[in-house]
Amino acid sequence: MKRRYKVTGGILITVVLALGALGVALSHNSVCPTAMERPGNAMSMKAAVFRCYGSPDVIEITDIDKPVPGDHDVLVKIRAAAVNPLDWHYLRGTPYLLRLDAGIGTPDDTSMGVDFAGVVEAVGQSVTKFKPGDEVFGGRSGAFADYVLIPEDRGLALKPANMTYAQAASVPIAAITALQALRDKGEVRSGQKVLINGASGGVGTFAVQIAKAMGADVTGVCSTRNTEMVLGIGADRVIDYKHDNYTQLAEKYDVIIDNVSNHSLLANRRALKDNGILVMVGASDGEWIGPFLGPVMGLILEPFVSQKFRMLLAGMPQDDLQYLAQLMLEGKLVPVIDKTYAFDEIPEAILYSESGRARGKILISVP
Repeated sequence: MKRRYKVTGGILITVVLALGALGVALSHNSVCPTAMERPGNAMSMKAAVFRCYGSPDVIEITDIDKPVPGDHDVLVKIRAAAVNPLDWHYLRGTPYLLRLDAGIGTPDDTSMGVDFAGVVEAVGQSVTKFKPGDEVFGGRSGAFADYVLIPEDRGLALKPANMTYAQAASVPIAAITALQALRDKGEVRSGQKVLINGASGGVGTFAVQIAKAMGADVTGVCSTRNTEMVLGIGADRVIDYKHDNYTQLAEKYDVIIDNVSNHSLLANRRALKDNGILVMVGASDGEWIGPFLGPVMGLILEPFVSQKFRMLLAGMPQDDLQYLAQLMLEGKLVPVIDKTYAFDEIPEAILYSESGRARGKILISVP
């Protein structure tokens, strides 16, 4: 055997072994550390934490240090929080590639929750946008707790006066995801035909209403039990996926927002106009590459077709929260809430979110 073949073979073996070792490391769940008992006092607060990856059974409701605002921080007393698929993906550490950021073996950040609404309790000396007593909503890691600390220029906005804390808490991640999928990735314009696949879920219920506010003609895809609800929030028509497959019908759409990934990229192409855009929001199943399979295929296919395939990784700019707050004030955006759980029922709320049966949003009441 020639030397160059031996070298090439050695390199390939090394790469395979390295990838295998990385795979074992990423998929390994370390044993949960022993919980430390902490007495509750004026400088502590209740919070949901997870100190190891796993099912909702590993969630603990415990006492942790109450945060103290720095010069540019806002301390919010939380009244309501909302559950998102993001919460249980981080809880389980899947897809495993997520752990490159979240922590290998055990999570680096043990806090839970993002969406919240509440009342400003204290602000740093340099804060100018908010003051104690303001009713606010926003997104910040650690929202499943009595308090959350957030810089004043991050994902925080004044709560619309016509919304309850529960309604406002349901908005941040899901509604911003819907907004950015439609506006930034889908480039939706008035008069266009937009299809929302998964129109009855958290992102879907907001996407239907935001698309209508943009002047689009909206078709929602959902199950039989949710058709009236989706029509009630503004959809022009509904396709019941139990009876019809939208990818096999004659209608073509300018934009498809796919929240559930239950059809292949090629199947979705059949339902797009020649210059249509598919925005992939929901991820297909899989503990490894499942969530990235569609976007990778889209990158490969897009140079050869006139249609566009885009994946969304939503951010939470303050301007977008303020825009959504204005839509709520105008009555153009009304959150759909499925169930509300008590604070000590957070594991049950996470399980219900994982089931995929929620109509709209799942809320956590914070006493």
